[in-house]
Amino acid sequence: MSLRLHPDLTTADTEYGTVLLDGRDGRYWQLNPSAALIMQVLAGGGDRRQAADALLSQYDVEPGTALQDVDSLVGALTEAGLVIRS
Repeated sequence: MSLRLHPDLTTADTEYGTVLLDGRDGRYWQLNPSAALIMQVLAGGGDRRQAADALLSQYDVEPGTALQDVDSLVGALTEAGLVIRS
C-alpha cells in the first residue's frame, strides 16, 4: 500500500512534525514527528511494514504497536479524505 496526499493539500514541515492544510475547506492537521515519519515512508512508496520498521528504528515501541500506529494513522487520514490509497 502506498499513499499519496489529496491534490488539494499543502504540507509544511515544522520542528513539531508536519502540518497538512486542506485547501478544500481551510482545515489543517498537525502530524506529530512519528506520524510524519509514517507518512513520509508511505508517500515514498513504502508499505506498512517499512513504515513500522522506520518507527522501530526511531522510537522505543513494540513491533505490534508500531503496526497498529501505522494502521490507525492511515485509517484516520483516509477517513478524513486527506490521502488516497494506491
